[in-house]
Amino acid sequence: MSIKLNDKYVKNFITDTEIEAYREKVVETDKMLRNKTGKGSDFLGWMTASCAYDKDEYARLQAAAEKIKKSCDVFIVIGIGGSYLGSRAVIELVKSPRYNSMKKDTPDIYFSGCNISATDMRELLALCEGRDVCINVISKSGTTTEPSIAFRIFRQYLEDRYGKEGSKDRIFITTDRARGVLKPLATREGYETFTVPDDMGGRYSVLSPVGLLPIAVAGIDIMELLSGCEEARVALSTADIDKNDAYRYAVIRNILLEKGKGIEVLVGYEPSFQMFSEWWKQLFGESEGKDGKGIYPASVIFSTDLHSLGQYIQEGQRQLFETVLSLESADDDLSVPDDAENIDGLNFVSGKSLYEVNQTAMRATILAHVDGGVPNLVLEAKDRTAKTVGYLIYFFWISCAMSGYLLGVNPFDQPGVEAYKKNMFALLGKPGYEAMAEELNAKLQ
Repeated sequence: MSIKLNDKYVKNFITDTEIEAYREKVVETDKMLRNKTGKGSDFLGWMTASCAYDKDEYARLQAAAEKIKKSCDVFIVIGIGGSYLGSRAVIELVKSPRYNSMKKDTPDIYFSGCNISATDMRELLALCEGRDVCINVISKSGTTTEPSIAFRIFRQYLEDRYGKEGSKDRIFITTDRARGVLKPLATREGYETFTVPDDMGGRYSVLSPVGLLPIAVAGIDIMELLSGCEEARVALSTADIDKNDAYRYAVIRNILLEKGKGIEVLVGYEPSFQMFSEWWKQLFGESEGKDGKGIYPASVIFSTDLHSLGQYIQEGQRQLFETVLSLESADDDLSVPDDAENIDGLNFVSGKSLYEVNQTAMRATILAHVDGGVPNLVLEAKDRTAKTVGYLIYFFWISCAMSGYLLGVNPFDQPGVEAYKKNMFALLGKPGYEAMAEELNAKLQ
């Protein structure tokens, strides 16, 4: 398996008996998942479709990616939440957080529509000057405020630069098959379109056209990504918690929550894990945080954050646990040079590889935090190739589904995100929200 769970560092915090108590419940919940009888079961398409992608649309997607690579220097991906986090996470994990600065034969890729910052928008537009630009707007409804505003701006920008006819080959739409406002617009204007699957929520959609087009444009082998997903789907198809690491992870999370560990910190020891951590936070936060329940998802990159948050984790309130992402190998490595004067006193690491030093820092930190009362789970990944990342994505999907159901919530809806939207619509003067606007303005006085 590409991912293995090491749970030996939680042995002092939970017992085998407590894990065993979940065995039958996991079997029952697995049946509910496989038979699609639980809450939100209309959104379980990722369990199979993400690993067995439609070959015709895959070929069309690959052709579009090649067209974008040849015609564009800059590719702007417009989306928010699951519409952009997954693809950005995969690109930065498989390639590099410095992808745009690296020497390559693929376009720079920037993400827009994930905020409403005028400064960020002006900077993005400035980066496009003098360079050929394509955009991919990703929105199921086409009416989500943040990406809709960004699309208005970039559509106008492209039409001003290339004309209406010239811009149509530079705009790619990923949206609902039939509903929403973008599909009719794309048909009218001649934009190429890809489908947001009906049976997947945004946070479960990265291995659909939602994420695969930007990932392919970055030069990542998406068949390898899907192969890893399929490997995980097969490996994690058993309901036996002794053989299914994803389910065992879900069980341990819930037991730790019962013991007052209400915060989970995802720990990476490579900067390339940072955006993947953001994707993971949306997956678990949006799936479990409802009905007054859920584990709060946080993240850190060590050893960097050991010099900022390390003190709190070591000695602060004991309401958290850590899940560590560990890489078994490094892509490239460097050795620490010797210093004849040994002015920093570090000659004891001379000749050691940075990977070895980093792994040692990880082991030392785990032991320190466990001794300080922080349970640690370790997910051991072979590498950060596309295949392993595809496996890791499915691992977290299936564990999140199981964990949410064990918690007693619907892991596939997100009713709470509508609250701010309604307030914003009212305060911005959307028709039909007048009474609500009056009430909200009174509260703001």
